[in-house]
Amino acid sequence: MSTYLLVHGAWHTGEAWDRVVPLLERAGHRVLAPTLTGYGATKHLAGPEIGLDTHIDDVAGLITSEHLTDVVLVGHSYAGMVISGVADRVPERIRELVFLDAMVPEDGETAVDVMPVSQALVDAALESESGWRVPPLPEFPGSGLFGVTDPEDIAWVRTMLSDQPVDCLRQPVRLGDPAAKALPRTHIHCTVGKPEGYERRAVPQGEPVWELETGHDCMVTRPAELTELLLKIG
Repeated sequence: MSTYLLVHGAWHTGEAWDRVVPLLERAGHRVLAPTLTGYGATKHLAGPEIGLDTHIDDVAGLITSEHLTDVVLVGHSYAGMVISGVADRVPERIRELVFLDAMVPEDGETAVDVMPVSQALVDAALESESGWRVPPLPEFPGSGLFGVTDPEDIAWVRTMLSDQPVDCLRQPVRLGDPAAKALPRTHIHCTVGKPEGYERRAVPQGEPVWELETGHDCMVTRPAELTELLLKIG
């Protein structure tokens, strides 16, 4: 039995994994899919004091409080920042990192460093009435809402979306533990409907890359295929 810890991306909740969790559990594995602070049931806690560090604390705290070990830690999109920071905190508890169409930072980088197009979101948030709210990305012609194009699925995804605090994009991640750098890392890339400006970085040589022919929210659009890949990795 493996332990999969699935971390959702910006604006979403742990509910995004609802189609994947039962498939992994049916295969005999333990699965956790928490909702990060400031989203879903805790969206009332969202504010200017919530940021990347908060979400790293969320996931690292869950791992230690649940006494999890040998964890396959999966981060979707923005959560690539989160799982990188978590691995640096508790590398001895992680078996492998899986970057699912995710940001892959270096030490000291912010989400804006990894994906410069995010600077426009930061600027708009700072100039807004709240001074910190980053609304969810809109539906893009041809690529849908986070790569989801089926109308019923779009309606479901909309139920879980809420604003993201700007410091999720502005806080740097600290990656200094050699043990974390030595952890195996796998990348899964979604190949359909990437909006202009959201290009990913080249993957470091030697790190495996799998591809899914679907949009960004692949846990919604291709849960069975994603599960099959996660089982191969884990």
